[in-house]
Amino acid sequence: MRTTPSRGFRELPSIDFIPQSTALLIVDMQYGCAHIDYGVQEQLERRRRIGQIRDPLYYPKRLATVAPNIVRLQRACRDRGIEVIFSKIQSLTTDGRDRGLGHRELGMHYPPGSKEAEILEELAPVKDEMVFTKTCGSVFAGTNIAYVLRNMGIRDIVIAGVVTSGCVEGAVRDAKDLGFGVMLVADACATWSAELEDAALKVLGVAYAVVADTNETIRLLEKA
Repeated sequence: MRTTPSRGFRELPSIDFIPQSTALLIVDMQYGCAHIDYGVQEQLERRRRIGQIRDPLYYPKRLATVAPNIVRLQRACRDRGIEVIFSKIQSLTTDGRDRGLGHRELGMHYPPGSKEAEILEELAPVKDEMVFTKTCGSVFAGTNIAYVLRNMGIRDIVIAGVVTSGCVEGAVRDAKDLGFGVMLVADACATWSAELEDAALKVLGVAYAVVADTNETIRLLEKA
Protein backbone atom coordinates (compact mmCIF):
# COMPACT_ATOMS: atom_id res chain seq x y z
CA MET A 1 0.00 0.00 0.00
CA ARG A 2 2.80 2.41 0.83
CA THR A 3 5.59 3.48 -1.46
CA THR A 4 9.17 2.64 -0.54
CA PRO A 5 11.07 5.75 0.57
CA SER A 6 14.40 6.74 -0.90
CA ARG A 7 17.57 6.36 1.16
CA GLY A 8 17.66 8.83 4.04
CA PHE A 9 13.88 8.93 4.54
CA ARG A 10 11.86 6.94 7.02
CA GLU A 11 8.83 5.04 5.81
CA LEU A 12 5.67 7.12 6.00
CA PRO A 13 3.31 6.01 8.77
CA SER A 14 0.14 4.23 7.72
CA ILE A 15 -3.18 5.96 8.30
CA ASP A 16 -5.83 4.49 10.58
CA PHE A 17 -8.98 6.30 9.55
CA ILE A 18 -11.37 7.69 12.16
CA PRO A 19 -14.57 8.89 10.42
CA GLN A 20 -14.98 12.00 12.57
CA SER A 21 -11.47 13.21 11.77
CA THR A 22 -11.21 12.14 8.11
CA ALA A 23 -12.22 13.92 4.90
CA LEU A 24 -12.23 12.97 1.22
CA LEU A 25 -11.00 15.87 -0.93
CA ILE A 26 -11.92 15.67 -4.62
CA VAL A 27 -9.79 18.05 -6.66
CA ASP A 28 -11.10 19.84 -9.77
CA MET A 29 -13.31 17.08 -11.17
CA GLN A 30 -15.23 19.63 -13.20
CA TYR A 31 -16.18 19.87 -16.85
CA GLY A 32 -13.36 22.28 -17.73
CA CYS A 33 -10.69 19.93 -16.37
CA ALA A 34 -12.15 16.44 -16.52
CA HIS A 35 -14.48 16.22 -19.52
CA ILE A 36 -13.19 15.89 -23.06
CA ASP A 37 -16.01 18.01 -24.54
CA TYR A 38 -15.41 21.12 -22.41
CA GLY A 39 -11.92 22.52 -22.92
CA VAL A 40 -9.82 19.46 -22.19
CA GLN A 41 -9.35 18.61 -25.85
CA GLU A 42 -7.97 22.09 -26.52
CA GLN A 43 -5.55 21.77 -23.62
CA LEU A 44 -4.35 18.39 -24.87
CA GLU A 45 -3.80 19.69 -28.38
CA ARG A 46 -1.82 22.68 -27.11
CA ARG A 47 0.38 20.46 -24.97
CA ARG A 48 0.92 18.09 -27.89
CA ARG A 49 1.98 20.96 -30.17
CA ILE A 50 4.61 22.21 -27.75
CA GLY A 51 5.92 18.69 -27.12
CA GLN A 52 4.70 18.24 -23.54
CA ILE A 53 2.81 15.06 -24.37
CA ARG A 54 3.08 12.41 -27.06
CA ASP A 55 -0.17 10.54 -26.55
CA PRO A 56 -3.22 12.85 -26.41
CA LEU A 57 -5.45 9.85 -25.72
CA TYR A 58 -3.80 8.96 -22.41
CA TYR A 59 -5.64 11.54 -20.32
CA PRO A 60 -9.16 10.83 -21.68
CA LYS A 61 -8.64 7.10 -21.18
CA ARG A 62 -7.43 7.70 -17.65
CA LEU A 63 -10.44 9.89 -16.86
CA ALA A 64 -12.75 7.06 -17.91
CA THR A 65 -11.48 4.98 -14.97
CA VAL A 66 -10.83 7.80 -12.50
CA ALA A 67 -14.41 9.09 -12.31
CA PRO A 68 -15.94 5.67 -11.41
CA ASN A 69 -13.25 5.14 -8.77
CA ILE A 70 -14.08 8.49 -7.20
CA VAL A 71 -17.77 7.55 -7.17
CA ARG A 72 -16.80 4.44 -5.19
CA LEU A 73 -14.77 6.52 -2.76
CA GLN A 74 -17.64 8.95 -2.32
CA ARG A 75 -20.04 6.11 -1.54
CA ALA A 76 -17.70 4.53 0.98
CA CYS A 77 -17.15 7.85 2.74
CA ARG A 78 -20.78 8.93 2.77
CA ASP A 79 -21.84 5.56 4.15
CA ARG A 80 -19.49 6.08 7.11
CA GLY A 81 -20.18 9.74 7.81
CA ILE A 82 -16.82 10.88 6.41
CA GLU A 83 -16.81 14.41 5.02
CA VAL A 84 -16.73 14.66 1.22
CA ILE A 85 -15.24 17.99 0.12
CA PHE A 86 -14.58 19.44 -3.31
CA SER A 87 -12.29 21.98 -4.88
CA LYS A 88 -12.89 23.51 -8.28
CA ILE A 89 -11.45 26.24 -10.47
CA GLN A 90 -13.79 29.21 -10.77
CA SER A 91 -13.16 32.91 -10.81
CA LEU A 92 -15.12 35.37 -8.69
CA THR A 93 -15.66 37.65 -11.69
CA THR A 94 -16.95 37.19 -15.22
CA ASP A 95 -13.82 38.73 -16.74
CA GLY A 96 -11.42 36.74 -14.54
CA ARG A 97 -9.55 39.72 -13.17
CA ASP A 98 -9.24 37.95 -9.81
CA ARG A 99 -7.35 34.97 -11.25
CA GLY A 100 -3.93 33.96 -10.02
CA LEU A 101 -0.90 34.67 -12.20
CA GLY A 102 -0.46 31.04 -13.21
CA HIS A 103 -4.02 30.73 -14.48
CA ARG A 104 -3.80 34.01 -16.34
CA GLU A 105 -0.61 32.89 -18.06
CA LEU A 106 -2.23 29.57 -19.02
CA GLY A 107 -5.39 31.25 -20.23
CA MET A 108 -7.52 29.31 -17.74
CA HIS A 109 -10.79 31.08 -17.02
CA TYR A 110 -13.91 29.37 -15.72
CA PRO A 111 -16.34 32.15 -14.74
CA PRO A 112 -19.30 31.75 -12.38
CA GLY A 113 -22.21 30.00 -14.07
CA SER A 114 -20.10 28.42 -16.80
CA LYS A 115 -20.39 24.75 -17.67
CA GLU A 116 -16.61 24.41 -17.29
CA ALA A 117 -16.90 25.43 -13.63
CA GLU A 118 -19.50 22.76 -12.83
CA ILE A 119 -18.47 19.55 -11.08
CA LEU A 120 -19.19 16.47 -13.19
CA GLU A 121 -22.78 15.39 -12.77
CA GLU A 122 -21.94 11.87 -11.58
CA LEU A 123 -19.65 13.29 -8.87
CA ALA A 124 -21.78 16.26 -7.81
CA PRO A 125 -21.97 17.27 -4.15
CA VAL A 126 -25.00 16.14 -2.18
CA LYS A 127 -26.81 17.94 0.64
CA ASP A 128 -24.45 20.49 2.20
CA GLU A 129 -21.10 19.07 1.08
CA MET A 130 -18.61 21.90 0.77
CA VAL A 131 -17.08 23.22 -2.44
CA PHE A 132 -14.02 25.49 -2.33
CA THR A 133 -13.41 27.62 -5.43
CA LYS A 134 -9.94 28.74 -6.41
CA THR A 135 -7.98 30.39 -9.21
CA CYS A 136 -4.60 28.83 -8.49
CA GLY A 137 -3.11 25.37 -8.22
CA SER A 138 -3.35 24.31 -4.59
CA VAL A 139 -6.70 24.63 -2.86
CA PHE A 140 -4.76 25.23 0.36
CA ALA A 141 -3.03 28.27 -1.15
CA GLY A 142 -6.17 29.72 -2.73
CA THR A 143 -8.89 29.15 -0.12
CA ASN A 144 -9.51 28.91 3.63
CA ILE A 145 -9.89 25.12 3.48
CA ALA A 146 -7.24 24.45 6.13
CA TYR A 147 -9.07 26.71 8.58
CA VAL A 148 -12.37 24.96 7.87
CA LEU A 149 -10.89 21.46 8.16
CA ARG A 150 -9.34 22.30 11.50
CA ASN A 151 -12.65 23.76 12.71
CA MET A 152 -14.21 20.36 11.98
CA GLY A 153 -11.45 18.41 13.70
CA ILE A 154 -10.14 16.85 10.49
CA ARG A 155 -6.69 15.30 10.82
CA ASP A 156 -6.45 12.95 7.82
CA ILE A 157 -7.32 13.67 4.18
CA VAL A 158 -7.88 11.25 1.32
CA ILE A 159 -7.15 13.04 -1.97
CA ALA A 160 -8.26 12.22 -5.51
CA GLY A 161 -8.84 14.20 -8.72
CA VAL A 162 -6.95 16.06 -11.42
CA VAL A 163 -4.34 16.75 -12.43
CA THR A 164 -1.94 14.59 -10.45
CA SER A 165 1.15 16.55 -11.43
CA GLY A 166 -0.52 19.94 -10.85
CA CYS A 167 -3.40 20.82 -8.54
CA VAL A 168 -3.47 17.40 -6.87
CA GLU A 169 0.24 17.52 -6.16
CA GLY A 170 -0.08 21.05 -4.80
CA ALA A 171 -2.88 19.98 -2.47
CA VAL A 172 -0.97 16.93 -1.23
CA ARG A 173 2.20 18.87 -0.51
CA ASP A 174 0.45 21.74 1.22
CA ALA A 175 -1.81 19.48 3.27
CA LYS A 176 1.19 17.55 4.56
CA ASP A 177 3.16 20.70 5.34
CA LEU A 178 0.15 22.07 7.24
CA GLY A 179 0.08 19.01 9.47
CA PHE A 180 -2.55 16.75 7.93
CA GLY A 181 -2.07 13.05 7.29
CA VAL A 182 -2.53 12.41 3.56
CA MET A 183 -3.52 9.38 1.51
CA LEU A 184 -3.35 9.80 -2.27
CA VAL A 185 -5.55 7.42 -4.26
CA ALA A 186 -3.39 6.64 -7.28
CA ASP A 187 -6.03 5.20 -9.61
CA ALA A 188 -8.47 7.98 -8.72
CA CYS A 189 -6.12 10.63 -10.13
CA ALA A 190 -5.07 11.57 -13.66
CA THR A 191 -2.65 13.82 -15.45
CA TRP A 192 -1.55 14.51 -19.01
CA SER A 193 0.82 11.59 -19.61
CA ALA A 194 1.94 8.31 -18.12
CA GLU A 195 5.41 9.79 -17.53
CA LEU A 196 4.01 12.70 -15.53
CA GLU A 197 1.68 10.36 -13.63
CA ASP A 198 4.47 8.01 -12.60
CA ALA A 199 6.81 10.83 -11.63
CA ALA A 200 4.22 12.63 -9.50
CA LEU A 201 3.16 9.48 -7.65
CA LYS A 202 6.77 8.50 -6.94
CA VAL A 203 7.73 11.93 -5.61
CA LEU A 204 4.61 12.31 -3.47
CA GLY A 205 4.91 8.78 -2.13
CA VAL A 206 8.40 9.39 -0.78
CA ALA A 207 7.61 12.13 1.71
CA TYR A 208 4.12 13.56 1.37
CA ALA A 209 1.45 10.87 1.14
CA VAL A 210 0.63 7.24 1.65
CA VAL A 211 -0.14 6.13 -1.91
CA ALA A 212 -2.82 3.47 -2.32
CA ASP A 213 -5.33 2.37 -4.93
CA THR A 214 -9.11 2.63 -4.63
CA ASN A 215 -9.63 -0.93 -3.40
CA GLU A 216 -7.00 -0.55 -0.67
CA THR A 217 -8.39 2.81 0.41
CA ILE A 218 -11.94 1.50 0.64
CA ARG A 219 -10.79 -1.50 2.68
CA LEU A 220 -9.20 0.87 5.17
CA LEU A 221 -12.29 3.06 5.23
CA GLU A 222 -14.46 0.03 5.91
CA LYS A 223 -12.37 -0.72 8.99
CA ALA A 224 -12.86 2.82 10.32
